[in-house]
Amino acid sequence: MNAASRTILVINPNSSESVTQGLRSALAGFSSIGGPVIECVTIEHGPPGVATQRDVAEAAINTAAVIDARPDAAAYVLACYSQPGLDLARSITKSPVFGIQDAGVLSAMVLADLFGVIAVAEASIPRHLSNLRRLGVDHRLAGEVALEGDVSVADSGHGEESYGLLIRSAAKLRNLGAGAIVLGCAGMSGHRKRLEEEVGCPVIDPTQAAVAMAFGMLATASP
Repeated sequence: MNAASRTILVINPNSSESVTQGLRSALAGFSSIGGPVIECVTIEHGPPGVATQRDVAEAAINTAAVIDARPDAAAYVLACYSQPGLDLARSITKSPVFGIQDAGVLSAMVLADLFGVIAVAEASIPRHLSNLRRLGVDHRLAGEVALEGDVSVADSGHGEESYGLLIRSAAKLRNLGAGAIVLGCAGMSGHRKRLEEEVGCPVIDPTQAAVAMAFGMLATASP
């Protein structure tokens, strides 16, 4: 860990600055005097959304380049549910690297026996399930469902249309037995609190979960 720095660098691998701004809003509650600094950055030349395996590969290389260019950070958060380049990132830095899917799922399992996941697109689900098997926690998954409409990553956390789609997906997961729901996209953060109040169970913003883990590690580290 970089003891000289107190910065948690949150990396949005897609090119949407509106998603990054949503991350800043979602993470504003972590600001504290003397605490770690949360810095969110956009990879402007990245794909507009990390939807395909090709997008994942491209985002992995781009993310590694950002980490190479920012060795000052004490911790890194990959703010994409597909966690592009997580293993690569960990191979090029001694500072901890947090993937938001891992953090979101682990946080959900603290709160409920079974959890569910809302994905932006159906095509992303097999990739997400593969990582759950890697973690060895797929038996705790009640189900993962995709939003029914054609919603982009940038729009998934804004507006009544996307919120309505999230509500329908959350209801399906509750019927499958999910006691906690993980938002399967960093862009959905804007709807988290309202969705949680309506569905009546914990709703996890995985980027908040990852930053909480990084924050706790740095806040309790020896000076």
